[in-house]
Amino acid sequence: MSDPIELYYWPTPNGWKISIALLEMDLPFRLHFVDINAGEQFDADFRRISPNGRIPAIVDPDGPDGAPVAIFESGAILSYLARKTGRFFGASERERIEVDQWLFWQVGNVGPMAGQAHHFLRYAPAMDPPHDLPYAKDRYRNEVGRLYRVLDHRLAERDFVAGPYSIADMAIWPWASRWQRQEQDLDRFPHMKAWFDRLEARPAVSAGRALGAERRREITTDRAAQRTLFGQTAAE
Repeated sequence: MSDPIELYYWPTPNGWKISIALLEMDLPFRLHFVDINAGEQFDADFRRISPNGRIPAIVDPDGPDGAPVAIFESGAILSYLARKTGRFFGASERERIEVDQWLFWQVGNVGPMAGQAHHFLRYAPAMDPPHDLPYAKDRYRNEVGRLYRVLDHRLAERDFVAGPYSIADMAIWPWASRWQRQEQDLDRFPHMKAWFDRLEARPAVSAGRALGAERRREITTDRAAQRTLFGQTAAE
């Protein structure tokens, strides 16, 4: 048996993507918490693995040609793990095209828009001084709602976004699981809601989302964490 994959992680939607995938794929892994509230993502050792200074990242000791490989960016990690295992990436080239489209839709749309919604709806108004910006709140709340309408339409006649259950579902679900923070109403999206419940019932999804949950803390009153997370502390 090869050595476990090293997972550099914090319990966030992007982190959950990879913990869910590793569990779904039955890949052994060793967990390394990177406390993003304390700025550990800026440590030099971690930046050698993840040059962008963001979680998640992995090191696979059994990479291509048997040599170790470090990978950052959640979409790239998901794609690599699916190719490595031959699982959750479609059985044909047409299915793989579908998976790629919806994986890229998540990393280019749902993640960034939902992340901005979290920031302007929840965190910015609680900063010192507060930044309560109605235009920004409406902009990102509405854009997340638009994206969920796209997803709801897509799921009207299928159980999963790209045909069989895939890494595209694993990428979208963690951000969708924060729908309340995005001020969305899942009852407006009945097909998405059924899909959401379908995934939540999967043991690997629930276990992957729960990984390290006890380490999460509320940062609306943590000024040091706000400076670190929201760009007020520069990383050189």
